[in-house]
Amino acid sequence: MKDKILIVGFSLTGIAAAKYLSDYYNVYLTESAQRKDENSETAAELEKLGVKLEFGLHSGEFINGAKFAIISPSIARDSEILKKLEQNNIEYFSDIEYVFRHIKNQDKPKMIVVTGTNGKTTTTLLMSHIFSKVFNAPCCGNVGTSPFDCLYSNPDYLVVEASSYQLNYSKELAPKIAVFCNLTPDHLSWHGGIEGYFEAKAAIFRRMDKNSNAILNFDDERVRNLAKDLKCSVHFFALDKSELDCIDNNCYVYDGAIYYGDEKITDISKVPIVGNHNLQNVMACIIAAKAENIDTDTIKSAIESFSAPAHRCEFIRMLDGTAYYNDSKATNPEAAIVAINSFEGKKTVLIAGGRDKNTSLSEFIELVKQRISKVVLIGEATERFREELYAEGYTNIVHAQSLEEAIDLASLDKPDVVLLSPACASFDMFKNYEERGEAFRRYVLSKKQLVSR
Repeated sequence: MKDKILIVGFSLTGIAAAKYLSDYYNVYLTESAQRKDENSETAAELEKLGVKLEFGLHSGEFINGAKFAIISPSIARDSEILKKLEQNNIEYFSDIEYVFRHIKNQDKPKMIVVTGTNGKTTTTLLMSHIFSKVFNAPCCGNVGTSPFDCLYSNPDYLVVEASSYQLNYSKELAPKIAVFCNLTPDHLSWHGGIEGYFEAKAAIFRRMDKNSNAILNFDDERVRNLAKDLKCSVHFFALDKSELDCIDNNCYVYDGAIYYGDEKITDISKVPIVGNHNLQNVMACIIAAKAENIDTDTIKSAIESFSAPAHRCEFIRMLDGTAYYNDSKATNPEAAIVAINSFEGKKTVLIAGGRDKNTSLSEFIELVKQRISKVVLIGEATERFREELYAEGYTNIVHAQSLEEAIDLASLDKPDVVLLSPACASFDMFKNYEERGEAFRRYVLSKKQLVSR
């Protein structure tokens, strides 16, 4: 007789887990929100597989007797459903955690986990792109594909983008390879502060053994210092060779090229994604590929054929001498700082604003003063951003009522670059950052010439 398990959340995570696990367990899926018409087709598919569904509550009937529960990563740590699971001594964890426990004693797939604040998606996609030249190595996790969906193809590797939420609910996860891109303040209220946020990510590295490889950002002090606590092999990537005590098995930038140890991998001019942050992402992927014995020619050609993911410093087009970049994924000031740094020496107009996360703007404003010729503000954050910019002496600011108007206003100065890097969430004007980025792309591609007044 099959054991009963519980899936919490009618989400991408929950649906994929329920489908895959229905062959092995009696699956009960519980969702606190009411059932919606658009859920009907998926719900019917799950019910055909034998999955029991409930909407609008988390009932005792579904919870009682469950062997374990897989939860959607967005569920708050103090939610009632987690309290109920704890009261009933039901262990709960993320989908990534379940898959890791399922595969950890097998030869494959091996798990590669990419975490950090910014750059996770680009690193994950590039990692998968490189590894897929040699292996079956799909990307999954926070990029929008469940690891359960990848298991059907018998992969050699799972390249997993892991958010701090997912890692918080992963208590045994210790991957073969893990990358820590960087750490800046984000999701602090959810984790109870910067230390809780850091620990959610750092814990997987501390569990890794001598047969595993940790790949750390040497340029980020907190991430670099994590190496002191680790039992696994540690590799660094750095933007400056001179900062490294040892170059063996590490990656760095030197004389216009990226090196791994003494070996030149590729010229920076041939890397198709812009900015120092993307050089760091590339270096992390090189180290991982080298750790798994992928040859240099394969790594080089894969890097040079890679395309930037949507909404992450994504080049849209040139128009009348101006380059338009969509960095809608920059939903906090730290991410916007990274994007702005990518265009040093160029006349850049920044489109910023949206739903304010109320994090500090100090470093963001200092960089704007140095490198941004004009700021166009949109959305709910306009007033605070304007006031703080003015207070620090930056006054070349204009306001727009829509993203389209912001693009027109940004284009008037005929800058080298128009950069959408909002430093804010999108929810005041758009459903998500993807919708905001698509609106930017659509309007920029529709423009015939610069607006003149």
